[in-house]
Amino acid sequence: MRSASVIGGIGLLLMLVPALFGTLVVVKGLVTPGDATATALAIQDAAGAFRLGIVGLFAVAILDVIVAWALYTVFEPVNRRVSQLALLFRVVYAGVFVVAISQLVGVIGTLTDPGALAAYTTAQLHAQAMLGINAFHDIWNAGLLLFAVHLLLLGYLAYQADYVPTLVGILLVIAGFGYAIDSIGTVLVADYSLQVTIVTFVGEIVLIGWLLLRGRRVSVGAEEATLST
Repeated sequence: MRSASVIGGIGLLLMLVPALFGTLVVVKGLVTPGDATATALAIQDAAGAFRLGIVGLFAVAILDVIVAWALYTVFEPVNRRVSQLALLFRVVYAGVFVVAISQLVGVIGTLTDPGALAAYTTAQLHAQAMLGINAFHDIWNAGLLLFAVHLLLLGYLAYQADYVPTLVGILLVIAGFGYAIDSIGTVLVADYSLQVTIVTFVGEIVLIGWLLLRGRRVSVGAEEATLST
């Protein structure tokens, strides 16, 4: 468990930089909502950064799988079946995220491929690129519902664990509901902009802190005591 706690905490920390760069700087920073031409020109001008952002997002998906395994190992003593479900939901989410990121690969290909540039008009290429950007967001937002379920299950496990502070479990459940609300909101409401997760993500930060500072100190005896109850 100690090694898994460290791996999980480090994995979550390592996600932060590529995730922020990929989503806030590259995707949102280069995209002008409702303006396909401005978006396409911005991506073409910063094609290198856009590709780097895509690589970073793929790295996040890989880290998601590693973290899923680590968290399963940490919380398996509490309830193996629920831990397996939490693992499954995060791994499936990572797969959906990869599908979403693949839309961005198509975007940069559309805007830089010589064959595409010769075969279609500029307006068509710009419109196609915007469709790819929108597809990325739609697929990712839908996938975040899976991530929300993962956090809810994780919150339950943390709440039930004798070796995890109750507050960690509560904050993770709140974070899970935040992701669920945002995911469902983006699907059902046009121009949804509430972004509940801006507040509820605190639970994930607290989890990182616990994994790195306290989780690695949990003794085997504590695990056995939990298993025996």
